[in-house]
Amino acid sequence: MELSEAVMSIREYFHKSIDEHAKVIDDSRTLLEAPFVQLVEAIAGAFDREGKIVFFGNGGSAADAQHLATEFVVRFKVNRKALPAIALTTDTSALTAIGNDFGFDHIFERQVEALCTSKDLVVGISTSGNSENVVRGLLAARRLGAVTAALLGGDGGRIRALADHALVIPSTVTARVQEVHILLGHTLCDYVEERFFPDAGKNPA
Repeated sequence: MELSEAVMSIREYFHKSIDEHAKVIDDSRTLLEAPFVQLVEAIAGAFDREGKIVFFGNGGSAADAQHLATEFVVRFKVNRKALPAIALTTDTSALTAIGNDFGFDHIFERQVEALCTSKDLVVGISTSGNSENVVRGLLAARRLGAVTAALLGGDGGRIRALADHALVIPSTVTARVQEVHILLGHTLCDYVEERFFPDAGKNPA
């Protein structure tokens, strides 16, 4: 292949990916407006009742769970009081012990049973909507009386019915779904900071 042909191929591939991303974003704008507003209110409700946000997922969704929990605990844009959030994907001793003793399908369920209360909002992340361990984690949260939410893809899979608040990205392409998940997560963090800490980061008059 000539270099010029290779460059054209790379450029075409680049624009194809950007176009796919833009289409999923555009489709999500209309479909997810109402459920997004509801999820924001659910997050605010958890903080109002002194609960926490609990995130979990597998693979890239595990990384997103940790990313979003960190944005709440540390900060998104402004210095403010830490907000209580955890990801159930970080404790390797718990994950490996539960996986070894009970099976991989139970790694989130067991932690939810130990760490969550009815004050919390529990968020499962799954691009397919069918991850068994996420299903079981949300079922455990429901048994405890916690509010449940999910970031999903495709048709929402089995998990959609288990979430009080589900954001289902209209794509079956894992990468596109994950890209919108993190955009929505960032938007959630941004709004929560504005709502709870409207004066943070502002210079006095």
